[in-house]
Amino acid sequence: MEFRQLGRSGLTVPVLSLGTGTFGGKGEFFSKWGDTDIAGAKRMVDRSIEAGINFFDTADIYSSGASEEILGAAIKGRRQDLLISTKGTFPMGEGANDKGSSRHHLIRAVEGSLRRLGTDYIDVYFMHGFDALTPVEETLRALDDMVRDGKLRYLGCSNFSGWQVMKSLAASDRHGWSRYVSYQGYYSLVGRDYEWELMPLSLDQGLGTMVWSPLGWGRLTGKIRRGQDPKQGRLAQGGDKGGPEIADEYLYRVVDAIDEIAAETGKTVPQIALNWLLQRPGVANVVVGARNEEQLEQNLGAIGWNLSEDQVRRLDEASQRTPSYPYWHQRGFDERNPKPTAW
Repeated sequence: MEFRQLGRSGLTVPVLSLGTGTFGGKGEFFSKWGDTDIAGAKRMVDRSIEAGINFFDTADIYSSGASEEILGAAIKGRRQDLLISTKGTFPMGEGANDKGSSRHHLIRAVEGSLRRLGTDYIDVYFMHGFDALTPVEETLRALDDMVRDGKLRYLGCSNFSGWQVMKSLAASDRHGWSRYVSYQGYYSLVGRDYEWELMPLSLDQGLGTMVWSPLGWGRLTGKIRRGQDPKQGRLAQGGDKGGPEIADEYLYRVVDAIDEIAAETGKTVPQIALNWLLQRPGVANVVVGARNEEQLEQNLGAIGWNLSEDQVRRLDEASQRTPSYPYWHQRGFDERNPKPTAW
C-alpha cells in the first residue's frame, strides 16, 4: 500500500481509504447505498487492514449515526492502529440547533461521533458543508478548542466552494487557529469540475485532496455502457438521487475510452477510473465504498500499477469539457496561469 502526506500536515495516509456510507442502510437515501451490518463490516475492515488500508471514513449523517456505530463496533480493540475521519454540519435532529457549524452544534456533534465510534479522538474531522449563517471565526475557534482538548487531531472541509475555503484558511491564519489540512471533494473521470478552482487552491494552500464518489456516483462501475440499461447496483435502484446530472453521450464517450484501455491492461472499468484519480495532482487519498467484499476486492485492484502516459492522455481527452467562466478564458494565458503538474 502506498502512503502519501495529507496536505502540509505531518500525517501520512494510504492512497485508498474505506468509506462507510454503505454501513447501516437506514433511511430512504442510504438504504439505496447498502445495508452492511456489524458482521459484514468486520469482514470488510479485516480485508482492508490485510491489504494495508488503515484509514476509514464516515459521517454522523450516514444512516443517522448507524454508520459510525457499526464502524466503531468493527474496529473495537484495534483503534490505536487505525485512522478515522468523520464529518459534521448536516442535520442530526429536528431541533433548530441540531444542524450547522455553530459552536453549540459542533461540540454536540463531535461528542456524539466519539460516543458512536467508541473512541476518545478523531484523526481527521471534516466540516461536511459550509454554513453561511455561522461566522467562520465561531466555527474555527470551536474546532481549534477541540483540537487543543485532544478530541480532534486534524481538520478538513468538504463541499465548500473556493472562496469559502479561502475565507476559512485566512481566518485560521489570522488568529493562529488550527487550519484545514484536507479537502474532501467529488472528483471523477465524469466529474472534473474540481480541477477548475478547488484543485489549484488546494495545491497552493497545502490541502491534501481526499476524493469521494470516485466512480462518478455509480456511473463508472462497468454496469453502464452505450446501448445497455443497468439492471443492478446502486444507480439502478435510484441511488443517484442528489448526484450530478451527466449527459448520456458524454458518459458513453468516457466509458468507451475506459473500455479500450481495459482491453489493453486487463483491468476493470472501476480500477482504471480509480487509478486515473491516483495520478492527479494533489490527490492524497481516494475514498472507496463497497456494498460487499467482492466490490472491495475490485477496488483494491486499482493500486500497485499505473496507467501509461498515453492512456492517461486518452482518458483526459475523452472526459474533457469546456469549463465555466473565467476558467475557459484563463486557458488562453497558460504562461501566467500555469496548470498543476500532470495536466
